[in-house]
Amino acid sequence: MFKTLTLLTVCLFSTSVFAQNVSPGFDLSNYGVRIEPDKRVMVVLATLESARTVDSAGNDVPVIASPLSTEGGKFRELLRSDLAAMPADLRQRISTFVVAHKKRYSNQSDTELVGPFISMAYALTPAPELADPVVTSDLPGNLLDVLDFAPLVRDFYRRSSMSGNINEYVKTYQKTADGRLRSSTREMVSEILTYLNTKPQIFVTEKVKTETQRSGSKRTTLKNTEVRERERTFAIVPDLLAPVNTVNFVNVKDEYFVVVPAELPIDRGLSTSEVRRGFLQFVIDPLVYSLGKDVEMVRPTVKKLLDERRKIDPAASPDVYLTISRSMVAAVDAKQAEYVRAAALTAQARQRVDGVKTDAEKRAIVQELEKVKSGLADETALRLSEDYEKGAILAFYFAEQLKDFEGSGFDIASSMKEMVLSFDGTKETDRLGQFAEARKRAVAARELRKKNPVATSVIVENPVTNKLIEIQKLIDEKNYAQAGAELKQLREKNPSEPRIYYNIGRVMSLSAESITDEEKQKATLLEAKIAFENVVRSATTTTDPALLSLTYVALAKIYEFYDNKTYAISIYDKAIQLGPVPGGAHGEALNAKARLIKEQ
Repeated sequence: MFKTLTLLTVCLFSTSVFAQNVSPGFDLSNYGVRIEPDKRVMVVLATLESARTVDSAGNDVPVIASPLSTEGGKFRELLRSDLAAMPADLRQRISTFVVAHKKRYSNQSDTELVGPFISMAYALTPAPELADPVVTSDLPGNLLDVLDFAPLVRDFYRRSSMSGNINEYVKTYQKTADGRLRSSTREMVSEILTYLNTKPQIFVTEKVKTETQRSGSKRTTLKNTEVRERERTFAIVPDLLAPVNTVNFVNVKDEYFVVVPAELPIDRGLSTSEVRRGFLQFVIDPLVYSLGKDVEMVRPTVKKLLDERRKIDPAASPDVYLTISRSMVAAVDAKQAEYVRAAALTAQARQRVDGVKTDAEKRAIVQELEKVKSGLADETALRLSEDYEKGAILAFYFAEQLKDFEGSGFDIASSMKEMVLSFDGTKETDRLGQFAEARKRAVAARELRKKNPVATSVIVENPVTNKLIEIQKLIDEKNYAQAGAELKQLREKNPSEPRIYYNIGRVMSLSAESITDEEKQKATLLEAKIAFENVVRSATTTTDPALLSLTYVALAKIYEFYDNKTYAISIYDKAIQLGPVPGGAHGEALNAKARLIKEQ
């Protein structure tokens, strides 16, 4: 009888050339993360799309024509067709509002104009009510400017075809998003949490004072303190009408939303986008706000620095807690990117050193590595400076603290208190001046990359790496036959490269998932098994331990699939023995082993 690949799919990892991979079995809900369309955003953006005007040539054109992705453009045409019969008076009222708003902000592009409307969507109650917020006094000005659009949104939902079609639209949005966003989200979440060695606080508690009237008495009340639990969530909201290459971030109390185009380009993962900033904020915020007494001890010093910065930039937030949190986010964002890249380059340099014979060649590789790492440090300094100028005045301080934290194995949650209490304001008076030269070098390097984007260092330049990047695109497109053929050709030229064998095993495993013939499935899985075994055979002392960790778990899953649980446990042990290496599968191995032991 044919056996489905339910267990095997857990071991298939989204690859990068340096093995920073995450299993599709990585459950985002365990980390407070979800990916789902939001009907409020869908309705608001669809209402905007219905606004029409007449151009100078007398042609009927949309008022807002922000650039969309390919799939977004197709959906826009479908929506316009569906809305063709909407009431003329309703369309006119919507058009009048949007035209007036666009004239009021004539210096903004259509993409920029859309942002406040997305924020406004989160001030409304869920569909179908889409009611106004109860309190509007604390809403930002740009949101108040568009809040009067809400009644039009409600009329649009009730009187157009939107309410009847929205459930089908949701399915279209979700299907498009799952094709690109899910694996990239897992990678982003895993990378950040591995670096911080933590898990987000999904639930937080608060003490609330309550009063109840004593039974049988009209005047006497009982005062109590209740402990209430609140859930925190981070939602990636795909929307086909969201402008391409833009991210809109909205934080409403314990809910964090990032609205992104539903179709994510293959070459633009979430790990390199503004979405990671939003997720970092989701992780860092509760850590900072839980240190109330500790923050109060450094408040005067931080407030003094903040006041000085606000003389230069009045737009900087005066809130000390917010400043600490955003500074930490900026520091982690910059330092984690540098740390991962430096580790990958170091692993690659070790492989190259192992392949040369003379000391002169080895020294040249090491010297080039140090040069590239110095460039990475310069880029980090520039990024920190940019955030410092926006009000994250502790970014440099936290970046220094993270140097000792990186690779320590400590949870950032347990380190935050010491970081805050160790703050010394005397070192923060001239941070921009201290890194002026590094900033100049980084700016020059950025300009060089713009002029010659394909130019790379000899450390980065690697034929195998470049080819694996090309093959990854075939895998993303599910063209497993061609990916497998090109990997085998690459193997012939590089028979000792473990990354090639790993990717062959991965492609064979993916191919086996859709095979219904049992014998063919077994043959394909055998090829995957042999490839994974060759990773172990070809490994040297310089082989990336993360790659070995992932390989052991992938191999163990195949044995588990064939009910050889005892041997699978022994292979999981191999991954466990490597420890929690960055980008590895240590956690997967621990969980799988515990599950199998329980089943025996």
